Amino acid sequence: MNLIIDDTDHSLIIKVTSIQQARMQVYFIDNEEYFKRKFIFEDENDQFFEDNDERMIFFNRGAIETTKKLRWTPDIIHCHGWFSALSPVFIKRSYKNDPLFKNAKIVYSIYDDKFTGELNSGFKKKLDYYDIKATDLKLLKPANYINLQKTAIDYSDALIMGNENICPEITEYAEKSGKKILPYKNEDEYIKEYNTFYNALLKK
Repeated sequence: MNLIIDDTDHSLIIKVTSIQQARMQVYFIDNEEYFKRKFIFEDENDQFFEDNDERMIFFNRGAIETTKKLRWTPDIIHCHGWFSALSPVFIKRSYKNDPLFKNAKIVYSIYDDKFTGELNSGFKKKLDYYDIKATDLKLLKPANYINLQKTAIDYSDALIMGNENICPEITEYAEKSGKKILPYKNEDEYIKEYNTFYNALLKK
């Protein structure tokens, strides 16, 4: 498939493998321009990549479009960390009339994965293409880490604290949101606790 970002086509490559012991298929999305790099978010000089905003848009829309292409109807969409923060916005705004996502519950996991600086100044303008209005992104002034987290919280149905130490400002914002929150759980607890959390969310 191709995804259009800032009036430019970008190829979306879907790859699949399986985890045989778990009887689970795993799907990957790829794009050589955005993801074939030695480093993830910063270059060898610790400089934030200038196109991280476009990479973020591509990743979030790519995951959603892959779900559509495979005709899955998800019960729960679980987004992890700031790089997935646009998915709740896309699903609640750009895809709000798509029957595949009509009943899906969005869970957003918050981590201690802070980045410094801001996304490209043209970031919000690039989102106009996806039927997202300026009012939908009112918190992204500026488009920094904390404001991305707050935006994801606003458009999610429930939240999970993925680390013990989360930025106090984000923690306070999450607690005041009124969303259902699962506190941090360690490796021995989280599988059982997540399943209980999911089941409770689906009953609402």
